[in-house]
Amino acid sequence: MQQPRDTAVKASLPELIALQADARALRLPAHRPVRQPLAGQRQSPLRGRGMAFAEVRLYQPGDDIRTIDWRVTARRQAPHTKLFEEEKERPLLLVCDLGPSLFFGSVQCYKQVRTAQAAALLAWLGLWQGDQVGGVVFNHQALHMLKPARRRQTVMQLLDLLANHQLEALAGIETSPSRLDDALREVRRIAHTGSRIILLSDFLSLSEDTTSLLATLSAHNSVSALRIQDPLEIRLPESGRFAIKVGHDTLWFNAGDKTLKAAFSEQVRTREAALAKTMQSAGISWLTLGTQDDPAAVVRQLLGTRGALR
Repeated sequence: MQQPRDTAVKASLPELIALQADARALRLPAHRPVRQPLAGQRQSPLRGRGMAFAEVRLYQPGDDIRTIDWRVTARRQAPHTKLFEEEKERPLLLVCDLGPSLFFGSVQCYKQVRTAQAAALLAWLGLWQGDQVGGVVFNHQALHMLKPARRRQTVMQLLDLLANHQLEALAGIETSPSRLDDALREVRRIAHTGSRIILLSDFLSLSEDTTSLLATLSAHNSVSALRIQDPLEIRLPESGRFAIKVGHDTLWFNAGDKTLKAAFSEQVRTREAALAKTMQSAGISWLTLGTQDDPAAVVRQLLGTRGALR
């Protein structure tokens, strides 16, 4: 369904808030309830007197006698004790690129709208599964950091940043460099070991530093990426003359020109290979969210079997 012009160009705060209904629909009903104020639903490798049963093993000196499994003890004629997995919340950091290259779209909506929508879905999901939610929202002019917290107010602050930092025009923005590397450095500064970090960007401006920054983050955190893309960025129309607005200028091109098509295809192959190499070198899994795609359907691929972010 084609979106109205205003919402296709810029996602509003009410729209991002309303996406909590779509996020709720993504969740499966098998979640365990949160049973204490600081408990999350992320399983920790730490074994202890937690809430989630893990396994039964032979009793060892020092084990709490209250954890003895008397049924297994009677059946095996040897004392056995229960082990539990302690559930820990963990930070979810959303790195949201709203730079000039995302102020573009040939179908459905602009790329910056898809970035904001996907980030909103992920923020609501993170909050509801008991994680701390925060992130970095940036464009060519500003970079805003929001420390993770397990509060609805923090999610609302993140959505407000997303709504208010989408671009409304490209006038005067001729050759603004991407601030992705700056955002990654900021995330590296605030991320605690074991954080869940999701990058939302078109990754059109990879630098020599991007790979090392990503590798540093993924060494001690769970990092994945949503590449935001428009169909026109990977394939030209079969024929016809088209105009693209670039800052104050209008660029016309003939889509049927064979030389142009060949050069464009080679540029796409080079760009795709560079992105794949960067992600592989950094050990990061990634998905593509197109402007023609339903963001909820793509975000679903980041969820585990229990409807929680992996």
